[in-house]
Amino acid sequence: MSETAVAELDLPRGTLVRSRVGVTGGLDAALSRDLTGYARIEPDSLLADGEPGVLTFEDGIPVAAYCERGENGSQRGDSRGVDALAALAVPGPCAVELFELPDGSLDRVHDQPSFTVPPGAPAEELADDAALAERARERAPAAAADRGGTSALESFLEDEERIAAIQEEAREESEKRAAEWGLAGELEQ
Repeated sequence: MSETAVAELDLPRGTLVRSRVGVTGGLDAALSRDLTGYARIEPDSLLADGEPGVLTFEDGIPVAAYCERGENGSQRGDSRGVDALAALAVPGPCAVELFELPDGSLDRVHDQPSFTVPPGAPAEELADDAALAERARERAPAAAADRGGTSALESFLEDEERIAAIQEEAREESEKRAAEWGLAGELEQ
């Protein structure tokens, strides 16, 4: 599994406590263990188009998210917070490795608002598990319940550059296919 996302956040190497396929099981295990540490999440399918990412935890509650973003034309970057959850939410199985760290090891990352996520968002966005999301929200401290205020979808819809890039890519692809099928003149108005 790629360690690039871990390196991007400059996280210390944790102690591996669980390695399985399945985001739901990983989130549930982190909550049940009161994990302070992180999960490396990577799509585990030949058909998956996602990038690896990291989700951090404090006492089992999700706090921060980061995901590498693949090539988009000449643009390369990363996604943070709820944007990272949207980037990690790919169909198919994901390999999830949980790493434990000593208390306080993630304070620097957790103090950066751009990385934060609401406590229930990972379970809703990555695992589509409302009950697990509710458990995380119930266990989260009151201050954590307010962090990362928007959902991944709301955050995506507010990212006008990303939407414009997707629209441009779709337009170019449709023009290319129309030309391949001999329909280029048929589509012009």
